[in-house]
Amino acid sequence: MDTDLLRAFVTVAECEGFSAAGKVLHRTQSAISLQIKRLEDQMGKALFERTSRSVMLTGPGERLLPYARHMLTLEDEAREALGQLTRGELIRFGTSEEQAATYLPALLARFAERYPAARLEMHCDISGSLVEAFQEGVLDVVLSIRHGPTQSGQLLGWEPMVWVVAEQAAPERWTELPLALNPEGCIFRAHALAALGREKRRWQLRYVSPSPTGINLPVQAGLAATVKTPRSVPPGCRIVGEAEGLPALGQVEVELHRRPGHASEALEAFCEELVAIVTDNDAVASPPLDGGAAFQR
Repeated sequence: MDTDLLRAFVTVAECEGFSAAGKVLHRTQSAISLQIKRLEDQMGKALFERTSRSVMLTGPGERLLPYARHMLTLEDEAREALGQLTRGELIRFGTSEEQAATYLPALLARFAERYPAARLEMHCDISGSLVEAFQEGVLDVVLSIRHGPTQSGQLLGWEPMVWVVAEQAAPERWTELPLALNPEGCIFRAHALAALGREKRRWQLRYVSPSPTGINLPVQAGLAATVKTPRSVPPGCRIVGEAEGLPALGQVEVELHRRPGHASEALEAFCEELVAIVTDNDAVASPPLDGGAAFQR
């Protein structure tokens, strides 16, 4: 079986589109479409359902996907054993600013020691934008908060969401809760507003910023409440909850998106180090053993 065809198949499945797969593999959309057609002819079955808006795996495509990934893994391991994969490369990594502040200090030191020639291009944004950039082939690896199901997202664990206010603030005295939140499209914002709506708690969105600094400043000044994970509570602030009249928020899923295709030794090591640091963090609850490995190639 031609591994180039399998690589195109896996990339289309994980990028959820032919155009995005072409960007990842540096080929035209028509070339990717031709490769998929050749593979479908070999399999004797349609592997994707195509509409004007989406590309979805068929039943046969879903069954083929884990086998295709395994075959590509074996090819990559063989190339590595023969010294055909390079140690130095550019890795385009995306994550939120708060995740970067939590995980990168340890990650960068460990990775640089193993691969001093590798270059890292950092992109910080909200998770939805980062996953979109990954699917368009702009990023190689993304650590994000899951907003919806994707073919490429690999569950690493869960983190609780908490309300955060300044240490001196008394949210139970606010008749109308002032909020500082990310722009629309942020899952923390969506959970916060939904929870307040269920409790019929009055609120007003006072401050909006895509940057943690823009959110933290009014919260630290006692002017608003916000939603974070426990690892991201800024100095001078505290976690509050139902005792202060604020509704429970639930939890969010932490996931990894990793570029399909040839896995260089450096990229593989970067992902493994990242997963180890995230899953070792006390704030992240690990998925159950029967829910799949934390990191799958």
